[in-house]
Amino acid sequence: MVPNYAPADYIPVRGEGSRLWDQEGREYVDLAGGIAVSALGHAHPKLVAALTEQAGKLWHLSNTLTNEPALRLARKLVDATFAERVFFCNSGAEANEAAFKLARKWAIDTGGADKYEIISATNSFHGRSFFTVTVGGQPKYSDGFGPRPGGITHIAYNDIEALRAAISDKTAAVVIEPVQGEGGVLPASREYLEAARALCDQHKALLVFDEVQTGVGRCGTFFAYETFGVVPDILTSAKSLGGGFPIGAMLTTAAIAKHFGVGTHGSTYGGNPLACAVAEAVVDTVNTPETLAGIRAKHDRLVTRLESIGRETGAFALVRGLGLLVGAVLAEPYKGRAKDFMVAAAKEGVMVLQAGPDVVRFAPSLVIPDADLDEGLARFERAVRAVAGR
Repeated sequence: MVPNYAPADYIPVRGEGSRLWDQEGREYVDLAGGIAVSALGHAHPKLVAALTEQAGKLWHLSNTLTNEPALRLARKLVDATFAERVFFCNSGAEANEAAFKLARKWAIDTGGADKYEIISATNSFHGRSFFTVTVGGQPKYSDGFGPRPGGITHIAYNDIEALRAAISDKTAAVVIEPVQGEGGVLPASREYLEAARALCDQHKALLVFDEVQTGVGRCGTFFAYETFGVVPDILTSAKSLGGGFPIGAMLTTAAIAKHFGVGTHGSTYGGNPLACAVAEAVVDTVNTPETLAGIRAKHDRLVTRLESIGRETGAFALVRGLGLLVGAVLAEPYKGRAKDFMVAAAKEGVMVLQAGPDVVRFAPSLVIPDADLDEGLARFERAVRAVAGR
């Protein structure tokens, strides 16, 4: 395989719920969720049933035809959100690529050839295609590939005055993650998002929310924009949407969507019947009052325990996040050592993530049993104590 990854030294072969087993039969509690993807854990019966049923019917057509699972899923996403139109693709990067292209097409169509500028935040992450990685505000991901696409400005996250200074009538879109995931599990403030909405309206620009990581229940509401009470013009989704089956979606209004006329954009596998059938089962399971309330309750349980571990070991400066997207920010003596905590956790039989060098990230199943969450955190505490020498 191409050496662009640095995988762990164990290989999982089977999963059930929030537990995984590797080739040696060793068990792990999964608090990583495949980087916020495995929304219902591993081998969830409803997802297995949906995939199995659809696999016996229809696998693939092409976008010259539509299919019933795609139509059903689109209707459910529209009914549950501000959106009126959905574009399906295969990943978060593809969803953001579509969103950025649509924003520019809309802006040029409505405002002229000079209205193409995109404003994004430093330390943001929007995917690994060249356009999305350039809009993302982390040069470590975009350096080394030659000239970048132009017309993209980066400003400090959560800085209203910086946004006010940067936006103009040439701005096509402002792109924001309601919670920066790769950037350190850093939530936006309500005031920042409200100001972004007002400034976009003032300058006739689109507000794009990248909810690839925060959407489909991850933050305790179906999409995070509901938590803040700020409605975007375009929203992107992936990760939890498929519960582990590759799918992405871009959601928008009918007035904006009409600028993507026939032939302007596409995706061979977008709207695949298998993916849409699985995603429909995810949506049906997650978007209920009971599940969403459970996510918020599990957030409190997770944060309370992490704060306790931080106090007892001195390892964490603070714990932040929304729903079941939580980051433990390392205290000064441990800055730069997030990977050490992740590796130590795996040795104790629990899977966690890092969000940059200074934050340990947690993104477990949205329906993880309390007993599994508690056991995973007990194992994580042993790992923290091993690293901290406490």
